[in-house]
Amino acid sequence: MSEIWELGLAKAARLIAQGELSPMEVVDHYLERANALNPAVQCYVRIEEETARADARTAEAEIVAGRYKGGLHGIPYALKDIIDVAGLPTTNGSRLTLDDIAPTDSAVVERLRAAGAILLGKAETQEFAIGGPDFSLPHGPARNPWNLDHFTGGSSSGSGAAVAAATVPLAIGTDTGGSIRTPSAYCGLAGMKPTYGRVSRQGMTQQAYSLEMAGPMTWTVEDNAIALEALAGYDPFDPSSVEVEAQKWSEAPGKGVRGLKIGLVRNFHEEEPDGFSDEIVAAFETAAQVLKDAGAQIVDVKLTPLRHYFAAQRVIMYGEAAAVHEHDFKNNLHLYGPYAIERFLPGFLLTATDYVQAVRRRGELTRELSEAFREVDLLLVVGAVGAAPPLEGIEPGTLLNGTLSANAPFNLTGSPAMIVPTGLNPSGLPLAVQIVGRHFDEFTVYRAAHVIEIGLASRELRPQTAMLPRAQKV
Repeated sequence: MSEIWELGLAKAARLIAQGELSPMEVVDHYLERANALNPAVQCYVRIEEETARADARTAEAEIVAGRYKGGLHGIPYALKDIIDVAGLPTTNGSRLTLDDIAPTDSAVVERLRAAGAILLGKAETQEFAIGGPDFSLPHGPARNPWNLDHFTGGSSSGSGAAVAAATVPLAIGTDTGGSIRTPSAYCGLAGMKPTYGRVSRQGMTQQAYSLEMAGPMTWTVEDNAIALEALAGYDPFDPSSVEVEAQKWSEAPGKGVRGLKIGLVRNFHEEEPDGFSDEIVAAFETAAQVLKDAGAQIVDVKLTPLRHYFAAQRVIMYGEAAAVHEHDFKNNLHLYGPYAIERFLPGFLLTATDYVQAVRRRGELTRELSEAFREVDLLLVVGAVGAAPPLEGIEPGTLLNGTLSANAPFNLTGSPAMIVPTGLNPSGLPLAVQIVGRHFDEFTVYRAAHVIEIGLASRELRPQTAMLPRAQKV
């Protein structure tokens, strides 16, 4: 039998349901890995050993008594540290909120708890989900398990590293301009930003209310689909939440893409020749060929240049983030790290006209994308700009607010968008591609993502965590 960490979420869940694996075994195994690897990977700000084991005992008793709750029952997960858990600090990776204790569970935690999932720990995040990788902050930055000298991407950096190092099979991230998808691309994960309104944000530290969304980060597409089934649902306490029928996403992998019409958005990277690496473009073309070979009809779709989408998203994000942080910028600026200051500052320089014009442009671009989806079922788009860069040399002023992103457009439009790995570059770092769907059609996104995953055998590749430094047992 494979080691438990090699099973992933779906396989472990099936063994738990069959009584061949116990939640206690699963949690103990992942706790041992998390404690051993965290000093090197720095993916956790806290590991909840006592409560995780207590929850595992409860899950085991429930399952033995015939009260199995489904695919997450007894499965441990990590939670980005901008999401509340009652009685635990929500530090937001910042000195400003280092000791802030959450009074209640977030909606995400409530739903995961109801599904029987077990919180293993809070995952490191860049400061307020925007400022990093900052070595001056109380925690982190997280290291990339494929190469500890490289960046995980942000801002769900600890979440990405935690899953890539197989210290949990599931982590929850948040995404305002790519913060699930960039770490997923850099760390070789399946990362889903669901449709805006699909997952409740109640109990999540706000950055840009009209853009952000929580979602799952996992090793496989199937694992991801199982997790989204637990996370999704209407919440009357979140004004952005949409009451829409959920899909049985766990049935999507294996459905294939035969008969689907998939649009290739080549102009996003072709019109930005200095923005995307040759190996990322090659990964995009390889994924397109896999989809074509699997029976999809492939067509070219030309959208407005990427920089238009990106600029509108950035202006809206800056303006909304400035509104959230206005008081503390005026009164507690000294508590922010330099990266956060650099990235929040543009919002205080914008005018009301700038924001309104960006919102107007957002409407035009969202309509353009809706028109494209009248002709195609999915879009294939580049993901990250390149493979994970080295941490050395990333300093304030080097990851500028203007750095182009092909992830940001789909926060602007609210579309479901997923990163799926395509393999490794010659340096052994993950490459990935992005799949985008119609609003509330994550099911079709998962279909295509699984085809790419299987077609390129990307899940057969793992970071060599056995070679990473480990904490000594006491």
